[in-house]
Amino acid sequence: MSSDPLAPLVDIVIPTYNRAHLIAKAAQAALDQSWWNCRVTVIDDASTDDTAVTLRPFFDDPRFNYIRLINNLGTAQAKNAGILLTDGEAITFHDSDDLPHRDKVLHQVRVLTACNIRADECLNWALSGKVAGQTLEVGAALTHHELILPDGRRVEIRRDISLFDDVFPNLQMGSRVPGEWTHINSGLFRADVLKRLGGFEDCIEEDREFRNRLILNGEIVWIIPELLLTKIETPGSLTQSSVSDYNSAKRKTDRQLVWGKVDEWRRTGRVAPVPIDIDDLHVSFASNPCKLVARDVPMTARTAVRLADIVTSHSASAVAAQ
Repeated sequence: MSSDPLAPLVDIVIPTYNRAHLIAKAAQAALDQSWWNCRVTVIDDASTDDTAVTLRPFFDDPRFNYIRLINNLGTAQAKNAGILLTDGEAITFHDSDDLPHRDKVLHQVRVLTACNIRADECLNWALSGKVAGQTLEVGAALTHHELILPDGRRVEIRRDISLFDDVFPNLQMGSRVPGEWTHINSGLFRADVLKRLGGFEDCIEEDREFRNRLILNGEIVWIIPELLLTKIETPGSLTQSSVSDYNSAKRKTDRQLVWGKVDEWRRTGRVAPVPIDIDDLHVSFASNPCKLVARDVPMTARTAVRLADIVTSHSASAVAAQ
């Protein structure tokens, strides 16, 4: 890892499943980021298409790692696998159908490494466990984004207030399209935030729950006003696909889980960390096995055993192959 606090190593994790027609463009956009200290990791969630073949031209790039999982874990757990198997000082998640501006990570790093941010004395910082006047460390840098809908409409997403829709739904009136929210998934997060709060909840609403956990536990969130990401909604996108059951009973149950944590915060002032729990984490292939490392984050004991076994076995294979 980088030892310079002003030049953090950024892990760009791209979870994917059967998106061979899109994944190469996503990987190239990540590798083309203008921030120089990036590492791109594609987590293939046991795809059955030609994802591996499509990505093979990237295998020789030392900044790139393709990790194929044996079991299909779902989006949230694929992201958690990316967290566990990388160790950069900051981490961001790009979807396979996202088109990030080449300066996206650069702008986010500038925010995360800012040294002159203080808690203004006119605000009630005690509610976030901070003291007025203290120096603040930004834990998450979000950006505005553009949304391209299946009918071709382009919508600029600038509704910062949507970050609070689970706490203050009465503030959410006036959105132009469903899902007009400031995107949390592609935020850049300090590794220390994950160490404090854990990974993603294993549910369909993992981004929403993670966003709430950051905000309600007092992490400093900075929103960059530039449009630094284009999200493309296609018939195969999560919010559009009937296969994903985005509006299913499961999703509604998961949303109740998320809202239950908001109730927990109202009672206690905190939301509990989420230890990563993937007892069936198995890696069949890593294009750059020397890059497999174990991140220090809350996890269950059985996940720690699986993680150690993966890192040890693939590292040994890499050494033997030299």
